[in-house]
Amino acid sequence: MKKRIIAQALGIASLAVAGQAQAVSFTQGDATMDINGTINGFYSYRHVDNNGVKTDNSGVINGLLPGWINFVFTTKVEDLDIKAHVGLAPGLNDSSTVVGLPSSPGSGATAGFDSPYSQIDVRNLYFSFGNASMGTVKIGRDIGLFGQKVILADMTLLGIGGNSNASIPFNTTFGMIGHGYMYTGFQSQITYTTPDMGGFSASAGIFQPKDFIASGETSTPGFQAIASYNFGMGEVWGGLVYQSIDDGGDSTLDTFDATGFEAGLKMGFGDFEALGYVFDGSGVGLSNVGALFFSPFGDTDSKGYFVQGTYKLGKTKLGINYGQNEDEGGALTDKNKFRGVTVGVYHALNKHITLVGEYNQEKGTGDDLWGDSFKTRTISLGGIIFF
Repeated sequence: MKKRIIAQALGIASLAVAGQAQAVSFTQGDATMDINGTINGFYSYRHVDNNGVKTDNSGVINGLLPGWINFVFTTKVEDLDIKAHVGLAPGLNDSSTVVGLPSSPGSGATAGFDSPYSQIDVRNLYFSFGNASMGTVKIGRDIGLFGQKVILADMTLLGIGGNSNASIPFNTTFGMIGHGYMYTGFQSQITYTTPDMGGFSASAGIFQPKDFIASGETSTPGFQAIASYNFGMGEVWGGLVYQSIDDGGDSTLDTFDATGFEAGLKMGFGDFEALGYVFDGSGVGLSNVGALFFSPFGDTDSKGYFVQGTYKLGKTKLGINYGQNEDEGGALTDKNKFRGVTVGVYHALNKHITLVGEYNQEKGTGDDLWGDSFKTRTISLGGIIFF
């Protein structure tokens, strides 16, 4: 059950975040095209104890981030700042056991069908317009609002975190997703972001709805919003997600509204930075696997918390984080928990390359998802480049 759920969830959830440096920039007139990207790779050794059945595996894999190449167009026309972004996310991994061949070379037209994420995934495809006085409108596909800030602050974004075995063949681990927060995802949206008002800003938008009870009917869009305040030493934020669906005229379907709320605080004290985060949801999906609106067990109740501390020593950052998610209700028969802790070392070799070492422990309990008990220990070493 656990392996099937994680595989399905990973099929709809993989994350990458673009580097901020412009590797190449072209300007013609009032228009600029920037190209940037990131590549990573890690060796991981993973020990699993699944209800007394113990296994070990090694891999050379992507981390939480897949590869990434971004093309970003910017210009200013009639006092409007205009931006267009196309982001392509390839990766290292393929489930094929035969070097040089797709996963199912004998399957004719469907050859390779079970390893789609060894191909290129388009995660960013949007344009935006606005200015400092009116705010910004965004139309297209980009990172979601609910759960966005916590994952961007998760130190394992540069490494592997937990669920390392999930990266084959999906080109991403889950990091600490499912261990204290849910995955925000890259989603089709129309959002508005306010101007900065003395450190306060907010974003809200409508999102492509998810048909999570298989009714085939979603007459209203999803909704997400987030508000934050930057007070110099740090930032505090709160967010929400909501979606209502129809039953398509089939009264036998158990319909429900999905709602989720979150709050977070990040503060810096010199070279030390602390992060705290909580969320609570109903019907938003199985938080134990971190997949928003993945709800095979119906209207489940979910909650979680995540804490992290990092300290910078010159070019090296040391960090530790811990998180737990908990699901119950709906068709679940037990209270299912998933928790994890990561200790990491992140050394900036230069302005482009960061070398990473992490140790992660996970534990899942609950009959529905884990068959009572599931434990892992993972050691990973590798690096990431932003260009």
